Amino acid sequence: MRPAYDPDLSDLLAGMPPMPPLDTETLEQIRPYASAPLPGSSSFERREVTFPAPDGTEIPLTILSPGDVTAAPCVYWIHGGGMVMGDRYSQIDIPLEWLDQLGTVVVSVDYRLAPEAGGTTLVDDCYHGLAWVAEHAAELGIDPRRIIVAGASAGGGLAAGVSLMARDRATPAIAGQVLIGPMLDHRNDSPSSRQFSGGPGVWTREMNDFGWRSVLGDDGTVSPYVSPALALDLGGLPATYIDAGSAEVFRDEDVDYARRIWAAGGHAELHIWAGGFHGFDALFPEAPISSTARRTRTDWLTRLLSEVR
Repeated sequence: MRPAYDPDLSDLLAGMPPMPPLDTETLEQIRPYASAPLPGSSSFERREVTFPAPDGTEIPLTILSPGDVTAAPCVYWIHGGGMVMGDRYSQIDIPLEWLDQLGTVVVSVDYRLAPEAGGTTLVDDCYHGLAWVAEHAAELGIDPRRIIVAGASAGGGLAAGVSLMARDRATPAIAGQVLIGPMLDHRNDSPSSRQFSGGPGVWTREMNDFGWRSVLGDDGTVSPYVSPALALDLGGLPATYIDAGSAEVFRDEDVDYARRIWAAGGHAELHIWAGGFHGFDALFPEAPISSTARRTRTDWLTRLLSEVR
């Protein structure tokens, strides 16, 4: 048995073409659909830069700013796509709402994807991009005390890994992390993972297994920066917002991550949206449950930014 979808979402999902199985043969066919052009808008200024990864690879960053700003909050955005697809414009409408409503600078990183890159490369790219942003905060009009790391799905898992890295290395400072349906546990064996095994779905247990195998390969040692559920200590993390749907693979690992932050004395807010499937609010932002989820997330971020001065 599995939780039912929200009725409005179920009707919308029925109108979508079914997802093909995700494997090495179909990945290249699916990848173009996981990318999207940056929406045209007069509400932001755009700048494209690159920074060098430690191995010399130039990693792109897109910087979107609400005009000429000084000491603005920043959302460092990490896109989803199972760590195997997507680009820095994927799900960008989510942080662009914060640019419009809260005046944040949005920086989105184009980290390398699996299986072409693996191990800690993806999370390392994201961390070094964040470090670049912090180092150039004054130039970008960013308040370094109000940098938020945020991401959806795989990007949520990478955001969690980046926050662990920043805590352990004591730099850069992060004011909060927003983890949207985050992909946190390579073990893929929770009750919710098993519930959403087989059959059609936006992101099934089998798809999840493919994503993790693409990143990890045959490596028997898995870093907690890659699979944050493995981290032994979740103390000392920034204020955290986690949400997910009740009808998705990641539900239980996300609930457990929030529980462990609380157990370590940390600040975490958790929302599990009844009937939500994976990525529901990104796929169908106008659905009533989606607009509620997005508004609740924005309200939390508004409160957090008002507290950090």
